[in-house]
Amino acid sequence: LGILMGAFIKIIEAQKLANWKEEEMFRPNMFFLLLLPPIIFESGYSLHKGNFFQNIGSIILFSVFGTAISAFIVGGGIYFLGRADVIYKLNMTDSFAFGSLISAVDPVATIAIFNALNVDPVLNMLVFGESILNDAVSIVLTNTAEGLTRENMSDVSGWQTFLQALGYFLKMFFGSAALGTLTGLISALISFFNFGDIYHIDLRKTPSLEFGMMIIFAYLPYGLAEGISLSGIMAILFSGIVMSHYTHHNLSPVTQILMQQTLRTVAFMCETCVFAFLGLSIFSFPHKFEMSFVIWCIVLVLFGRAVNIFPLSYLLNFFRDHKITPKMMFIMWFSGLRGAIPYALSLHLGLEPIEKRQLIGTTTIIIVLFTILLLGGGTMPLIRLVDIEDSKPRKRSKKDVNLSKTEKM
Repeated sequence: LGILMGAFIKIIEAQKLANWKEEEMFRPNMFFLLLLPPIIFESGYSLHKGNFFQNIGSIILFSVFGTAISAFIVGGGIYFLGRADVIYKLNMTDSFAFGSLISAVDPVATIAIFNALNVDPVLNMLVFGESILNDAVSIVLTNTAEGLTRENMSDVSGWQTFLQALGYFLKMFFGSAALGTLTGLISALISFFNFGDIYHIDLRKTPSLEFGMMIIFAYLPYGLAEGISLSGIMAILFSGIVMSHYTHHNLSPVTQILMQQTLRTVAFMCETCVFAFLGLSIFSFPHKFEMSFVIWCIVLVLFGRAVNIFPLSYLLNFFRDHKITPKMMFIMWFSGLRGAIPYALSLHLGLEPIEKRQLIGTTTIIIVLFTILLLGGGTMPLIRLVDIEDSKPRKRSKKDVNLSKTEKM
């Protein structure tokens, strides 16, 4: 729909009937400040925590180490191919920044198909859990590369650069997660204690105030994290998980229902706007298309995803009771769709000269459309072909622990 709207606007502009250039522009700041936070918070708030924490080790391995592996393979491949004059030449930090941003997985369509086909719940949670953490990790990695680009790295050795990048990443990741967790716990304490005797206001008897407090605490960690140069996305994700596990059950029944439905509605509207703007953006800025660069980037993205999924899955099977089968590995590799986050990050990068920024933006949007249309469209036939549907419910093992107070929110 966004592509059709963009083409229609382009035709109108060509006929000089109107100029909608400003309206159709995809602004990264609007995406990161307004559209992305509700989507990420709702993902954490509506998370089925029992299955999530039961597979937390595997999810962290895929989302953190797997994303880093993919980023290094894509970034390293682009850098060395450029040095060999096979593709457009990028320096080391720009190559790593592109490898990091293009490693953000967005399997929204895949998850919808999984739910429709009753796919194995372990596969469902591995893909979903990886995606919600993967976005935050990819943003942190990209910010790390940007931070290295802004600094003078000419007199620093490769080993010092690696240690500096690792320290920056650990600070961003764990600092943001701690801030989001702390904010969520504070909201739980405020919602738990009754301040009616002190302030003559009982929040549980005033759903409008209670709901307003929840909305403030939902966005608060994002603003705080960004204000102190941490990752707002990582903070708001962990805040959503903590608030759904503790704060949600201290709310009045009216506010519980209102919070769930509002978050789902707002997240759906934001996702719709994101993909509409993504389609519009095809016609909204000058493109620089390099066939060899695009082809090699697609190859590196698919190869990086394979090196991420298959070796880590075989490693995890040594420690898992419920094994990740080769069919599940293949579906996980195939479901590595890219969405609006890589494109917004590509526009957010301050690359110079301008042709480099245009090349990165054009290549990113081609990869996004390639994965969504081809891989996303082929997921349902592939699942039916490999017969990965869960024909019978899996028996719960003694190690299964449901940490959620509600089976389904």
